[in-house]
Amino acid sequence: MNDPSLAVPLWVWAALTLGIAAMLAVDLLAHRDNHVIGFREAAAWSAVWIAAGLGFGLVLWAWQGGDTAGTYYAGYLIEKALSIDNVFVFALVFSFFAVPDAYQHKILFWGVIGALVARLVFIFVGAELLQVFFWTAYLFGAFLIWTGWKMAFSHDEEVHPDRNPLVRLVKKVVPTDSRYHGDRFFVRIDGRRVATLLFVALVAIEATDLIFAIDSVAAVLAITTDTFLVWTANAFAVLGLRSLYFCLSGLLRRFTYLHYGLAFLLVFAGVKLILSETPVGKLPIPVTLGVIAATIAVSIGWSLAATRSRGGDGTGTGAGAGGSGDDHGDGADDGDGRGGGDASGETAVPRGIPSG
Repeated sequence: MNDPSLAVPLWVWAALTLGIAAMLAVDLLAHRDNHVIGFREAAAWSAVWIAAGLGFGLVLWAWQGGDTAGTYYAGYLIEKALSIDNVFVFALVFSFFAVPDAYQHKILFWGVIGALVARLVFIFVGAELLQVFFWTAYLFGAFLIWTGWKMAFSHDEEVHPDRNPLVRLVKKVVPTDSRYHGDRFFVRIDGRRVATLLFVALVAIEATDLIFAIDSVAAVLAITTDTFLVWTANAFAVLGLRSLYFCLSGLLRRFTYLHYGLAFLLVFAGVKLILSETPVGKLPIPVTLGVIAATIAVSIGWSLAATRSRGGDGTGTGAGAGGSGDDHGDGADDGDGRGGGDASGETAVPRGIPSG
């Protein structure tokens, strides 16, 4: 089966970009008050984003046929599955920096914009390399296999967000204050403009997502090198990442074996990419779609079955990674959504975080 290659007019790219911008604007307006997002609200928004992603596949089906839609769905599913691993890291970063629940959505919102920009760059660069230099398929394939192996056997290694090179560089270059100042990324202290701890947490999120972006784009490029399909699959999957986090953050402890399924998908994508430059050629899209769907279903089902005795511990608010996540939905000790800070909105530095 040939790799779908769409002759997409420029106005379609422009319309899609405007549509994505409109959806981001709606999401920003809906959460402009920095309220804590509970499980029900996150589930509703997740349903909206998933419906948008699946609905776009139906548009492709009517416009370009089943092969194109199947290719898009395969890319969308693998990106959606890999985004669950992002959620684990987001929870770790929020917990490490003790980000108040009320401000987590703001970090994720700007983090998603950064993720979209990074993926767009990687998509065009990666697709061009695969088109011009056939041997890059072997490099990308080997990278995906190595990443899958590392995910399977090094998943429990401790991660230290403050040791990320980009985070350390920003703290050296940009004057920082070791406290939260409400939802602001920058404040003036003694006449000097400084970054707050919220900005440092945002940098940590962006820095870790750069690594995920490379994995995700390479995995989807293993399915198709058509930039429009790779971009739309990534974009619609990433748009729902914030809601997915608030839905799943309370349930992460039950996804015990999910990383094995994700690791298998990365290895599968790597092997598929390498085979595409051999006499075997590209695997049929129905086979690819079936493997991805079956792997996700088995790994999630296996995890939930193995942790059934722990059920019921993640059905509260979905935002409990960085704050209290109590039943009242305010996620704060003093009721103002600032994680126990004083009346000015300043929160002390978390333990182990050096000041700038």
